[in-house]
Amino acid sequence: MDQSPEAPKQPPTAKDIAAEFRAKITGPDSTYDPGDRLPAARTLAKERHVQLMTVQSAYSQLRDEGLVLSQQGRGTFVRDPAAPLGTQPGSSPAYTALAAELSTIHDALRVLGERLDRLERLVGSENPQSP
Repeated sequence: MDQSPEAPKQPPTAKDIAAEFRAKITGPDSTYDPGDRLPAARTLAKERHVQLMTVQSAYSQLRDEGLVLSQQGRGTFVRDPAAPLGTQPGSSPAYTALAAELSTIHDALRVLGERLDRLERLVGSENPQSP
């Protein structure tokens, strides 16, 4: 059944709000640059006639995608894509944990590489090859 133009419009879902701001952040006609603050969740909820949790859920989706950072008491900001994920305050906890784990792996690989170099030098000095 078709809705008439006079039918009340449904309020946006968290998914709708996240899609709108995703386009405003990453789209060809983006209106938000890295470091820009998104509208306050309470203000946006009032403007869109939705519950505060709806906007918070939308912002959480964007944070989980690595597009924004949330800072308690300050707001939600567009993340600088040049900065590694999980390294900025307000990053998604998943990205922060991943960044810490990757750093640990990187350090372990560096140590293993140094040990391999020492072993290769040691083996090379014990077994000189004749030309």
